[in-house]
Amino acid sequence: MTVNIYDLANELERGIRELSEYQTLVEQKAKIDEDQEAKTLFDEFTSFQEQIYTAMQSGQMPSEDDQKKIQEMGEKIEANATLKAYLEAQQALSVYLNDIERIVFSPISDLNK
Repeated sequence: MTVNIYDLANELERGIRELSEYQTLVEQKAKIDEDQEAKTLFDEFTSFQEQIYTAMQSGQMPSEDDQKKIQEMGEKIEANATLKAYLEAQQALSVYLNDIERIVFSPISDLNK
């Protein structure tokens, strides 16, 4: 039996989009886009997050100022109901994605046993 792995991947992608958790995340993102305060904070947060991620990939750990800014942004996000709902929806979807990642990479993990 020949399996087209790309067909399976595309089917998985469509399945993820059909999950209620994904649909909730889409709805929550639309609410951010409609709320200027939430949108500004969201854009600031994602931009800063990308900067930190890029720095860490090049071997730089976040400075004390960066860590303080991360904490401050976290507090602002927690105080914004729209962003808090989005992050909760994102967390609910990530449960599926983490399980899928574990399943997909299990053949590689099996080789390392």
